[in-house]
Amino acid sequence: MRVGLVSLGCPKNQVDAEMILASLRWDGAEIVDCTDGADVVIINTCAFIDDAKKEAIDSILDMAELKKEGVVGKIIVTGCLSQAHGSDILKEMPEVDAVVGIGANSRIADIVKSVAGGETVFDCPDVSCMCLEGQRLLTTPEYWAYLRISDGCSNKCSYCAIPGMRGGLRSRKIETIVEEARQLAAAGTKEIVLIAQDTTAYGRDIYGEHKLPALLNKLCSVSGIEWIRLLYCYPDEVTDELIDVMEFQPKVLKYIDLPLQHADDKILKAMNRRGSQADIRSLVGKLRRRIPDIVIRTTLITGFPGEGEDEFERLAVFVNELEFDRLGCFVFSPQEGTAAFSLPGDVDEETKIRRREIIMEDQLRIAEEKNLKKIGTAFKVLVEEYDAYTDSYTGRTYMDAPEIDGFVTFTSQKTFNPGDFADVVITGCRDYDLLGRAK
Repeated sequence: MRVGLVSLGCPKNQVDAEMILASLRWDGAEIVDCTDGADVVIINTCAFIDDAKKEAIDSILDMAELKKEGVVGKIIVTGCLSQAHGSDILKEMPEVDAVVGIGANSRIADIVKSVAGGETVFDCPDVSCMCLEGQRLLTTPEYWAYLRISDGCSNKCSYCAIPGMRGGLRSRKIETIVEEARQLAAAGTKEIVLIAQDTTAYGRDIYGEHKLPALLNKLCSVSGIEWIRLLYCYPDEVTDELIDVMEFQPKVLKYIDLPLQHADDKILKAMNRRGSQADIRSLVGKLRRRIPDIVIRTTLITGFPGEGEDEFERLAVFVNELEFDRLGCFVFSPQEGTAAFSLPGDVDEETKIRRREIIMEDQLRIAEEKNLKKIGTAFKVLVEEYDAYTDSYTGRTYMDAPEIDGFVTFTSQKTFNPGDFADVVITGCRDYDLLGRAK
């Protein structure tokens, strides 16, 4: 049976997709890169914000048209949209043959057989049924991979629908995570990117205390893994112990992702975020004092209910004063079932977008100024591809997370393959990206 998969959304969803693909291949299915001609197409959806829901629905409708034309066979919808709105999908999209919640992903091979036999399947058990262990068929290049350490979230930020879709925090055991890292290393992986809804909360549910530093120390002992990158760190849980590990363990990259969301204390409280702007400033200052070459990434939201011009001005001043190395900004998207959905003080869409554009224009200037200071400096670059037309390579430094941040384009007299490391001297920059030449 030929099975194609379309995966949307975040890296956590991508790991779900990789586990689905592995179970299908183990069961004998032929995995096809192009959905055209597939007997069954699986659409792994995201539903975090309205844009993600729209993308998911558009993908389903596009596939439904291909089904009518006979280009594809059966359609299975899984992922967060199924978990949150499964019954609505079946009711409103009769072309869909199965709706599968993330709690049933481990049964996907049997569900594929059922729909291939003509059945319509609805299987959306409680999210706690979701299995976090199992083999994966990597969809990333072999030299880097995501490594999920937990799923779900218990923080209950007022704007976030994740706890409702993926449940509370559920950590994996240290031993199983380390064993997966060993398997990845044996397959050629050099960089692992740790992911969760909140990586800094890791272990609190099963060990009774934060265990991210202990996990990092164990992962550093895995032979073959050279870079370990941290994403999704909740700021008030970045402890001195974690900073110690980042400072002294050479494999743990001097890179941290701190999704701060805002900087005005009133808005932070309405978001149900712990801590204040003063706390955030203190943490950023400590990180930069302890680890001078650290790269700090953050994400922000404009247009949250109650964000007037004064609150936005405080956010803009904060961004310009702290000069983050990497920054993404999104407009507030109210989600049903969250506390923020019915908050007063709604901000109109045009104002949300204008404020986001102001933040991103400021950030582009900050990034360009920082990049100009890197000219003449050498960095270790993980090579990703070669462009024969320009006779140049593209890769990433420790400062750049895959699929999120920028890259380095460089020339070289030597030949490199994807996954090699190159020492590159920076010679210029272009917006968020760097230019260089190999030593």
